[in-house]
Amino acid sequence: MQRYFAKQGSEDGRFTISGDDARHIAKVMRMEKGDRIFCVSPDGRTALCEIENITGENVEAAVVKWEEGSSELPILITIASGLPKGDKLEYIIQKGTELGAFAFVPFIASRSVVKWDEKKAAKKTERLMKIAKEAAEQSHRSHVPDVASPTGLKELAEMAKSYSHKLVAYEEEAKRGEKSALAEVLGNMSSGQTLFTVFGPEGGLSEQEVSFLKEQGFRECSLGPRILRTETAPLYLLSAASYQTELMR
Repeated sequence: MQRYFAKQGSEDGRFTISGDDARHIAKVMRMEKGDRIFCVSPDGRTALCEIENITGENVEAAVVKWEEGSSELPILITIASGLPKGDKLEYIIQKGTELGAFAFVPFIASRSVVKWDEKKAAKKTERLMKIAKEAAEQSHRSHVPDVASPTGLKELAEMAKSYSHKLVAYEEEAKRGEKSALAEVLGNMSSGQTLFTVFGPEGGLSEQEVSFLKEQGFRECSLGPRILRTETAPLYLLSAASYQTELMR
């Protein structure tokens, strides 16, 4: 069943879906009065709804029942990725959303080959947010991850100050055989706590960048004995978090 994120909460037991989502319901799905959809309110509550009216710009749906439970990860994980080449960032955001990431922060690492100017950044960020929304709908989530505009390392560290835990994935730690930091952090996290994780671009993070992050309270960690690609590493961590906080508890 289709799921749509409403821009406003339900009023009198009804949701109004507008814009692209309304056109998708009417033109793509060709739904009619009486068909049912899921609507998600801005506060993350999900309701089974029945379509009552379809106009050119809006779809009105009445709440049949509110859903119990949540499909969200019990911990809130932000993924900070050094800008990679090609469409790898789109892949990270699509799959990372499916795996439960709370937010994404692209950042300009010293080894990032890709450089976004201000005009491109706004357009690309808008596209990335659309990818996150569609992935959240597909995976039946109740939260659409935020996608920040590309930032620098210092700004990234400032954003992470309020987080409960902070990790930086560093391949040199894998080479040295480190294998306890990630498991220890995930094992000690309780529901509602936050984790900010930093991953380098294709060339990895420089020693200077890792040193700076350590000074800002980040802890180095490896992601197992194998060296992972920049688009694989965040997905490994999110999968490990799901296993530790959802399947093991």
